[in-house]
Amino acid sequence: MYRCFFCLLLLFLLVPVSPAGGERSGGKNRKRLNPVLLTAPPEPDPVAESYHYCNLPNRTQHSWEGHSPVNHKLLSIHVMIRHGDRYPLYSIPMTKRPAIDCTLSPKKNPSHPLLSSFINHMSQSGRAHWDASLSSLPRLPNHSTCEMGELTQTGVVQHLRNGAVMHQAYFSSQQVASSVVSQGQLWLESTGKSRTLQSALALLYGLLPDFSWPRLSVRQQWNTLFCGAACDCPARNRYLELEQRRQYHQRAADTELDQTYVAMAAALGVTPRVLRASNPVDALLCHLCHNLAFPCAAGARGNASCLTLQHLAVIRRQQGEDERARRAAGLYHRYAVLAAHPYLNTTAARMERATRAARQPFVFMASAHDITMAPLLSALGLEEAGFPSFAARLVFELWRGPEDKRAKERGRGSDRGPGERKKVEPAFFVRVLYDGEDLTFKTSFCRAHDRHGDTPMCPLGKFLSFVRKDIFRVINATSYQQACHARVL
Repeated sequence: MYRCFFCLLLLFLLVPVSPAGGERSGGKNRKRLNPVLLTAPPEPDPVAESYHYCNLPNRTQHSWEGHSPVNHKLLSIHVMIRHGDRYPLYSIPMTKRPAIDCTLSPKKNPSHPLLSSFINHMSQSGRAHWDASLSSLPRLPNHSTCEMGELTQTGVVQHLRNGAVMHQAYFSSQQVASSVVSQGQLWLESTGKSRTLQSALALLYGLLPDFSWPRLSVRQQWNTLFCGAACDCPARNRYLELEQRRQYHQRAADTELDQTYVAMAAALGVTPRVLRASNPVDALLCHLCHNLAFPCAAGARGNASCLTLQHLAVIRRQQGEDERARRAAGLYHRYAVLAAHPYLNTTAARMERATRAARQPFVFMASAHDITMAPLLSALGLEEAGFPSFAARLVFELWRGPEDKRAKERGRGSDRGPGERKKVEPAFFVRVLYDGEDLTFKTSFCRAHDRHGDTPMCPLGKFLSFVRKDIFRVINATSYQQACHARVL
């Protein structure tokens, strides 16, 4: 009997008791609690990021240009590009210059199916409308030994490929009838460098093979910021000066970087000051992008007198850290707002005209440099996109939405005469894409927009309001002129 009593007591203790207050945990309501694993993000890889900077044309490329909800019409595209791969702007002292042939040939690598016809088409370029200052520049790179800063065949192929990708997005998908473009003007702006002009022509040919030269207008931008008549901006220059001072102090405090320059200089037999002045990262990236052996001192024997991938990795590591510190400091962003505003304002004005006029150019292209595109990305709030690689492209698309039937019905007033109705204006939208990726809802002006609501695209009005007023909030100003002449402490 006692044994049975203790068995019942043990059973009672093992049976779970329901919680007080009627809170029962039924079997169906039990939840499995999985531990949240907090892992640190991977450390940046400066070598991998350097290959990304090369933007080799053999890598797979995905594009979201030309995508929209049904019944939307694409009115115009506004393209800003960085030139393609180029020969270094500087030479490393006591080393041989990299041996690269800048003439074009479909038999060389990398190549492209359009390269041969592109070369032939450029021979007819005299029929376009050229600014006199650009008419003397060569349409193709043409030196068997590249000149400093000259566009390489890789750079041409990069933009032929960019253009072909965009052609597939806009024309093969029937977003735009080719007749719309063939009947309108093509507008191209370039700085006065042959590499920017040639890059633009390559992308344009990939986008519109055998385009009509008489319909092309080519204009020179005299300032790399594409600021036109609005280049006078003292505050912009002051912000840049303060940012460059910040960069200098950060580099000077980097012990590993300093030791690396000392080791590189010793390998080449020059002083660290001379080596730093030659900006060796530019030439080292060229060797990396073209799969060339890293440079050695003239007449050197053995690897002790050679620069290495590890040297490049240290320099690129410091540049990456500086980029992140730059975002935190905010000085560069203020500079960028004032540097990019003239181009953004011009683009906004062109978009507004396109909403009112039937015959406007479909393609507006601007070909520039990293120092043009980097501030543009920052001003848009896209600093996370990183430093522009060779042949980077930034595309603004202007779309017209379908007629709003509900608005149309609301426009029919009972106090109007027979057949009278309030005119319903069509809705217009903008998309922003960087290297084929849709970043519209990461921009400062459309980050807060509810894309899952009635308007899944970003309204043009948000972009216009941003460019004309909201962009200056970070500088406590309401206009470009006020911001440019504000006192910078």
